[in-house]
Order: sequence, then C-alpha cells, then structure tokens
Amino acid sequence: LRRYSAEETVKMNFDGYSIGGVANDGESKEDMYKAIEYSTPYLPEDKVRYLMGVGEPVDIIEGVIRGVDIFDCVLPTRIARHGQAFTRTGKINFHNAKFKEDFTAIEEGCDCYTCKNYTKAYIRHLINTEEMLGGRLLSIHNIRFLIRLTEELREAIKDDKVLEYREEFLKKYLGE
Repeated sequence: LRRYSAEETVKMNFDGYSIGGVANDGESKEDMYKAIEYSTPYLPEDKVRYLMGVGEPVDIIEGVIRGVDIFDCVLPTRIARHGQAFTRTGKINFHNAKFKEDFTAIEEGCDCYTCKNYTKAYIRHLINTEEMLGGRLLSIHNIRFLIRLTEELREAIKDDKVLEYREEFLKKYLGE
C-alpha cells in the first residue's frame, strides 16, 4: 500500500512528498523504518521527502539514511514541558534531585541561548515550581539540539560518512 500510494502520488507531480503514519504509539522502531523504506524508493530523489511526526534524534538519523530530507514533530517542545532535555548522552530529566545544585549548562559546548545563560539548577527550580519559563528554556535548547544534529548530518552526507556518524552518535546517546 505504501508503494502504491507513493507511485500514485508521484503521478501528480508535487514539489515534495510526505510520508506519514509511521510514528504511531505501540509500533516498533523497526516497523517505522520499514514503512519509510517501503516509500522512499518510489519518491523522486530531486523532490523533497518529508517525514511527518518524527522528532527523536535517533529516528531523524535513521530517516536521513533512508532518504528523508525534512522532519517535523512536537516532541522537542512536549518533552521540554515535562522537564526533559536532549543531550549528546541521552535525555535528561530536570525533576531529578541531582540537578538541584548543578550550576553547569545543560550541555557543555552547546551554543543555544539557554545553555549560554542558565544553569541546570535554575532550570530544575523553574520546572519543579511549574514556572512556564522552564519549559520555554528547555524548548529552546531541544530545538537547537535538533538543528545542530541536522547540520552535522548534512556535513556527514557531504563527507559520505553518515553511517559512521550514526555509529558515533548512538554510542554516546544510547550509552552503547
């Protein structure tokens, strides 16, 4: 059905093509990746391929490897509202007491506004007192994290090292 849908949609000659229905609760990552693989070979390489609703860093990398160009998702802001941030070593939860007196940035070397101006301790305080600024600051960081990820992926594509990039990223992010 995905092949049929892609082939029929391509006949309409759009400027780009979306792939949806892959980030469903209860489905495995393997099923999501297979669904992408069932679609992308039938979409023109010279047109934008858009993967809807996918925002996990690992899934963005896997999507790029499978031929996807752009993504969108509420995930970076949703997890921020719940006190979580993306980092190179995985997600961190600011409800955790270990950040109470941690006066470092969310992530060393991050160039986002939040990391340049606020500490983990202060963000934890904002999250635990349900101050809206906490979620906003984490959203800024999470979105910049994903932008940096895609910038790095772009360079890896240019250098023909996407698979190596994935391996290095996963080692840090998943602690493998």
